[in-house]
Amino acid sequence: MPLPSTDTVVLYPTTGAESLRADGVVLHVQPYGDGRELVLLDRTPAHPVDLAWPDQGSDAGSILVDGREASLLDVVVGATDGTNLFVGDDVPVRRGTEGWAFVVVHVLAEPSRIAVGDEVVVSVDAAHRRALSAGHTLCHVASLALNAAFADRWSKPVREDALGRPDFDHEAIQSSTIVPDGSVDVFRLNKSLRRKGFATEGLDDALDAVASAATATLLEWIATDAPVHIEREGDGLSDPRYWVCELPGGIARIACGGTHLSSLGELGGASVALELGDDAGTTTLTMRCSAATR
Repeated sequence: MPLPSTDTVVLYPTTGAESLRADGVVLHVQPYGDGRELVLLDRTPAHPVDLAWPDQGSDAGSILVDGREASLLDVVVGATDGTNLFVGDDVPVRRGTEGWAFVVVHVLAEPSRIAVGDEVVVSVDAAHRRALSAGHTLCHVASLALNAAFADRWSKPVREDALGRPDFDHEAIQSSTIVPDGSVDVFRLNKSLRRKGFATEGLDDALDAVASAATATLLEWIATDAPVHIEREGDGLSDPRYWVCELPGGIARIACGGTHLSSLGELGGASVALELGDDAGTTTLTMRCSAATR
């Protein structure tokens, strides 16, 4: 079956009905191990997990064609050179590689009788999407709040964050996981970070104060009900996108491929918890954030 030569048009960064339910045309269908089926469309509202940085998981939902509904088992990022389709961890190139198209792969649990050329409707579970969007929006503002709380621990200049403060999040991040109405970020407090000027001495005793300061900043920002939007340089899956929010300290603009709420006020409230750990002899810091979405 033919494979697309251009990126999938993605609708989930937009606002309005099409970000949750939209029609599309089937471009490619193929079997996938264990009886599953892969479906590629020209456009989709379904957000895929990107295994290169899998912070936000995939949407839940279904594909409807001719009155038949097939549930989405998964939605992942894939890539094709026009001859072969590579999915998830098997993608061998980076986005933007010449001659490659990056596509949203809709994974179905079993053969669906969907065929190339069919017009289908993709519906996304709105509650699941909203919970992950809340978690992702909170993750961004929490990282900025943590940077602010740690600003006085730097003795050397380092990269600045979107608000002009030392970017602890960028320098130390090991993993980020978006969960419904929250996020879990893990940072490595290693020798490299200390050489860059971050002071870890006394952090254990100061942890509660840092968490309280970050929470207070979050609550201040949420109270402003600042609008959130996604800036896009194009409609394709590979086109750069940015999370943008006008905070009291300035306009924050962060590269992001996920989904978000439309304003900070929708978070309702938020809290930050911090804990130190150990990963094979390296000290780690875990930040757990949760929102009280409206």
